[in-house]
Amino acid sequence: MPKPAKASRVISSEKTMDKANILSQRPAVSPATRWYAASVFPGKESVAEWHLQRQGFHSFVPRYEKTTRHARRLETRSAAYFPGYMFVALDVALQRWRSVNGTLGVRSLVMQGDRPLPVPSGLVERFIALTGEDGLLDFRGGLAAGASVQILSGPFAEMIGRLDRLDPAGRARVLVAFMNGEVAVDLDARDLVAIA
Repeated sequence: MPKPAKASRVISSEKTMDKANILSQRPAVSPATRWYAASVFPGKESVAEWHLQRQGFHSFVPRYEKTTRHARRLETRSAAYFPGYMFVALDVALQRWRSVNGTLGVRSLVMQGDRPLPVPSGLVERFIALTGEDGLLDFRGGLAAGASVQILSGPFAEMIGRLDRLDPAGRARVLVAFMNGEVAVDLDARDLVAIA
């Protein structure tokens, strides 16, 4: 007796979107949307980000380049700048924000009472602006050693100096003209702006 032919399964092209296509689609953000911090399981930032994207949420994980040493080898990879946390854009009046807490990889939104606690306005937007083409935070913001810079805040606010050094973590050393000499001032790079 001959075996019956197996039924072939047809999969539509809409259902076969790969991970890269899903991550490249960014949902529209309404004007009432705010950024909220979400606690995630250790090392699961990418998993949580992928699942939130699939649910239609806009999320952001600030990343930097981390070098680790293992078995006499140096390995460089991207890592979360805030391990165990990510940001999710939500309009709590319109979206079902409680479903974020049930997303794979997410522990819970950071709450204040029974409502999610929004992060300060402009913080996440600044991180996004500082993210380069490679998806990593770049605190230099176009600053380069030798450039003239103006200090924006702190005891040296409004003073102009010359950028001496800038490290990948965002710390800068500025030489400021002070009392017939130059004083080296260590600052955060976000407190500087390049001037022409």
